[in-house]
Amino acid sequence: MHRRCFTRLACSTALAGVLGPLVHRAPAAAQNPAVGIKGVLELFTSQGCSSCPAADALFEQFTKRSDLVALTFPVDYWDYLGWKDTLANAKFTQRQRYYAKARGDGQIYTPQLIFNGQKHTNGADSQAIEKLMANGAARESLWLPVTITSDSGQVVVSAAARDNSKTGKALTVWLATLSKRVDVMVKRGENSGKTLSYFNVVRDMTPVGMWNGEAMSVRLDRTPMTQKGEDACAILLQVGMSGPISGAALLPML
Repeated sequence: MHRRCFTRLACSTALAGVLGPLVHRAPAAAQNPAVGIKGVLELFTSQGCSSCPAADALFEQFTKRSDLVALTFPVDYWDYLGWKDTLANAKFTQRQRYYAKARGDGQIYTPQLIFNGQKHTNGADSQAIEKLMANGAARESLWLPVTITSDSGQVVVSAAARDNSKTGKALTVWLATLSKRVDVMVKRGENSGKTLSYFNVVRDMTPVGMWNGEAMSVRLDRTPMTQKGEDACAILLQVGMSGPISGAALLPML
């Protein structure tokens, strides 16, 4: 197992004891209303990380829960270990870095799981994940009702009118296109010879609007969303790219 940190965002050695052995640290450098959605889980993972397969397998159970929007974000900073991650996107690596900067702790590693855009834990530790969600449910719950539907070749995103004083800022409406399952045969690197399975894999993430407290509806062409084998999509309403997530919805079939 490798433990590396960004030189500018150094991780303390004490963190290894907190997160346990299944942590891989980064090197320098359809209709679905939000009612009932308790939280958003984001798993940052890599095919080049020997600590990640356990987290990837565990994550499947969260993607099946109707009260969660669970998304896998493959990152690229382990590619130098001998295997280029076939699903990684530099935008996801940047998203993870923005989160670390927003929290102020500099903790960037794989497998890292982030709950509602705020707290994080080891993505391979089921008890830690459940505890994180339970502790954060009351004060960090999603409060903005959101729906995402499919209609006549379009995806329609709607958000209700609400008092926006909780954030004091407009929220970015993020569209994440997903592949519900991807199996990858890894031929080199730390997971050489293994076939790894990933669930709710984000293929791209794009801002499609802003919410400022008033009722909002956005209609999007569905065709461009299916260019990389995507078969689902999700919506997140968030302060910027790394602030708290206030609303989310999942369309399980494009």
